[in-house]
Amino acid sequence: MNNIPRKIIQTHQPNFKTTLRAQTFSYKKILQTQKSHAHYLKLGIPIAESDLVSSYCEWDSFSDARKLFDETPDWRIVSATKVIGQFAKKDRHKDAISLFSRLLLLNCTPTEYTFGTVIHSSIALRNLCIGEQLHACALKLGLQSNVFVGSSILNLYAKLSTIENARKAFDDTSEPNVVSYTTLICGYLKNKRCEDALQVFREMPEKNVVSWNAMIGGYSQIGHTEEAVNLFVKMRREGLLLPDHSTFPCVFSAAANIAALGMGKSLHACALKILGSSCGDFVSNSLISFYAKCGSMEDSLLIFDKLQQKNVVSWNAVICGYAQNGRGKEALELFEKMKTSGFRPNSVTLLCVLLACDHTGLVDEACTHFNSAKAEDANLLKPEHYACMVDLLSRSGRFNEAETFLQELPFDPGIGFWKSLLGGCQIHSNLELGDYAARRIHDLAPEDSSSYVMLFNANSAAGRWNNASTIRTEMRVKGMAVVPGCSWIETNGKVNVFVTRDKRHVQKDEIYLMLRNFLEHMTGDHDIQIAYIN
Repeated sequence: MNNIPRKIIQTHQPNFKTTLRAQTFSYKKILQTQKSHAHYLKLGIPIAESDLVSSYCEWDSFSDARKLFDETPDWRIVSATKVIGQFAKKDRHKDAISLFSRLLLLNCTPTEYTFGTVIHSSIALRNLCIGEQLHACALKLGLQSNVFVGSSILNLYAKLSTIENARKAFDDTSEPNVVSYTTLICGYLKNKRCEDALQVFREMPEKNVVSWNAMIGGYSQIGHTEEAVNLFVKMRREGLLLPDHSTFPCVFSAAANIAALGMGKSLHACALKILGSSCGDFVSNSLISFYAKCGSMEDSLLIFDKLQQKNVVSWNAVICGYAQNGRGKEALELFEKMKTSGFRPNSVTLLCVLLACDHTGLVDEACTHFNSAKAEDANLLKPEHYACMVDLLSRSGRFNEAETFLQELPFDPGIGFWKSLLGGCQIHSNLELGDYAARRIHDLAPEDSSSYVMLFNANSAAGRWNNASTIRTEMRVKGMAVVPGCSWIETNGKVNVFVTRDKRHVQKDEIYLMLRNFLEHMTGDHDIQIAYIN
């Protein structure tokens, strides 16, 4: 106990006392409910007309609530729906659906609100089969066209089934509202059907901030960055609705994806104007990530230091920022500071730490943190943590350890693991192990062209031109297209995008002339020739 910093003790003791007080208070409330239960039984008051079941649910005494519900034969649908809703609110979704089945046995006809609740539970359980049965039940009762039920069914299919089924549920809904339209938009964007999403968005009779956020956020997540920013600009120009705390993180993410620092600063100013100097944790955390991704760690740290209420997400954003900018030691120092400040790292924190080590070659430090997490809380470790370790060991040329690590995985390695191994083999010209990794990739994803490219580059670097030629021929026979590399830079508020051997830029002549001057300066060769190729 003496070895624990006083600050940690001070941070966690109030939480323990608060939890203990809450448990004591809850226990007293359960006792009061039990006394009321006995009183009602004594007076012969019908249980269905009381709030006893709801009271048991409120204080997390679900076994008592469930037993009492099952023993009551004369439920009215309004009261029963309220109870089912309380079970669902407390994430007792299996119980909620079971109680719904109990109502059907009692010939208690569900309403649209009952269906809305239990369909949500089937989504939370990710059980499409139950959802389809609820849909059939609603169809039998003629409630499928009700906007409340229809929107729930639409949400079910958009998240767990095909977008075609979701569209059919939308078409079956009588007078769909803004929730229905927004849910369908999210479904289309999830399936990367941008034109369909935009068409539905244009057809909406009424838009709210949530529907705008769905479009902006959806476009940003699937990489349509410019469209996301343009939608935000259009929203501001129309002037009918103000962006909220959910809007700005979406556009900050879009600007970060193309490292548009100037654009992001303008958006930051807009957020301050609309939301005030205290933008809130959600917006502030997204700003920390934005500036870090744009390489401006000073601005990122400035926002972090000004945060009055830091949370784990805030710390993760800065640690990840250091990792992305190749500042591994600073990331590890901040990680230690996070722990001494009383914050418990989560799986995202650990991944950021491993990435920081990976990007800066801190192999031993990564192994220490990984093994420490494995010993203290193995639940923190996800497949991406294991993949990061394989990538780190492979990049550093420690192939024996990487192979042993792969053999001892608690699950079957996916394609990403073998790509990490192949990437390390390419760096260190380990062609034998690279061939093995490539075969494993081809077995898992025969149409993946990146592994062929990596293996081709490795053989070319090693001077094995016959092998390289064979790989290139095989790619050509299989009709594999190589996706060209892409980069971008922001100048004077404009984002300039380039691909490999690009000659489409309007200033291509000046760019290649400057590149030639750089190469001449680096090599001392004034006869060097640079050409852009069709």
